[in-house]
Amino acid sequence: MDRMLYDIEQVVPHRGAMRLVDRLLDWDDDRAVVEVTVPLDGMFHDDEGVPAWVGVEYMAQAIAAWAGCQARARGEAPKIGFLLGTRRYSAGTGFFAPGMVLRVEVQCELFGDNGLGSFACRILHGGETLASANVSVYQPADALAYLRNEGTT
Repeated sequence: MDRMLYDIEQVVPHRGAMRLVDRLLDWDDDRAVVEVTVPLDGMFHDDEGVPAWVGVEYMAQAIAAWAGCQARARGEAPKIGFLLGTRRYSAGTGFFAPGMVLRVEVQCELFGDNGLGSFACRILHGGETLASANVSVYQPADALAYLRNEGTT
């Protein structure tokens, strides 16, 4: 499989202010690593920085980057996916400080032909784990049909 380090815009479908991850650092068949520079301002920012609960979305977008890399390597465009939920989200901090550079690692534990997946995720800063969770996702074959409730998967 092609191991090209794609520009983040090529593998994550989020655009504008909703794309929270900045760079793809690495990926392979089972994992991806992205980088986030915590913004100085923005929609999730408050006086103390970005609340740690936003880390769940950092993890979800790292999973989107993994899925986008898989698609690009097959010669396909990235597909839209959905965050189904998290289990055991644990954060050692209440906020990510502005300017902090975070490393978000996701490890695929299961990804079925039906589009359901489970990932072990963690957010690190300077080698220290700041947050971790298990994240469940769904990537239907046709996301627009799924959203229209046409029953396709």
